[in-house]
Amino acid sequence: MAKPPLSMEPTGWFQVAWSAEITERDVHTMKYFGTEMVAWRSASGVVSVFDAYCEHLGAHLGYGGHVEGENLVCPFHGWEWNAEGRNVCIPYEKRPNKGRRIRSYPVVERNEAVWIWYDVDGGEPYFDVPDIFADFGDGRTAADYYPPVPDATLFRRDLEMHPQYVMENGVDFAHFTFVHKTPFMPEFTRHDFSGPVSHVDFTIAFDEGATLENATSGVESINAGLGCSVTKSWGMVDNRTMPAVTPVDEYTSDVRFTVWIGRKAGEEDGPMTVYGKTMADFVIEQFAADVHIWSHQRYSDPPALSRKEYQGFTALREWARQFYPDGGPAGPDPVRPESGAVLAAATSRQEGLTR
Repeated sequence: MAKPPLSMEPTGWFQVAWSAEITERDVHTMKYFGTEMVAWRSASGVVSVFDAYCEHLGAHLGYGGHVEGENLVCPFHGWEWNAEGRNVCIPYEKRPNKGRRIRSYPVVERNEAVWIWYDVDGGEPYFDVPDIFADFGDGRTAADYYPPVPDATLFRRDLEMHPQYVMENGVDFAHFTFVHKTPFMPEFTRHDFSGPVSHVDFTIAFDEGATLENATSGVESINAGLGCSVTKSWGMVDNRTMPAVTPVDEYTSDVRFTVWIGRKAGEEDGPMTVYGKTMADFVIEQFAADVHIWSHQRYSDPPALSRKEYQGFTALREWARQFYPDGGPAGPDPVRPESGAVLAAATSRQEGLTR
């Protein structure tokens, strides 16, 4: 197993569970970023994520620990810890131990998922988890889609892949024809890497002769750091998707994928239907084809890019550097386009699309 050249501890939001997995009173165990963790839901419904071990004598809180009201109780001696990881009760003492604290992580519960903010230096979040409905601004809500969990999800554990692979896929126009069998390559209409939350939009023409104005399908994506992405698709299948790759250790990641399928006429409420499941399975099958390649991929640095690929990959990799503790690898120095004129023309065209 080869260690990837990119750090497996990028800063950002990462999915560690689906909301439905964190039930009241139970303690959910997991391992991410080389650290044993627990997630738990208080009586008021608030989810917390801690390092797994009690600061008293090191008992693992996920094996026999339980929730009492707003606190997590250690199975060994009954010490109670609040949502901030602070000891609030020692049952056989008059006062708690105010000097010890279990590491807790900033948590956001959104899009049917539990996200933690990870920063090796303990920094606070400086961007947010996007809302898969509100942030696309089209007035659609979860009520317009079949409930995705658990019927429209994919979960793959301990794969040898890096979160950045998913983000690079968003600018990789050429793979659509070869992996997803689209008849024509997409046309990008937006590349915006101006902040920690980036935007990539493109259209796909499934009919020969279609243009950007009458393309039959398209995708808009919002990428919040390297671990959190939401997409809105229109055209052939009305769907929204949420790929999430979370590092487990220095070599592997867990992959989650959640799919919202637009409700069919006559199925405006209720659970997942046969139609919704069929469409979700189709979308998941396409994503699984990418996962199969990513999990056997070697990060190529510098990459041997074609002229058409140069701008998108260069912008993406430069954007990604901000999330690495060490600044990441130097900006890509790939096989460059044959002439400066070609690159200038491509840059001019892209600027026109993003205006």
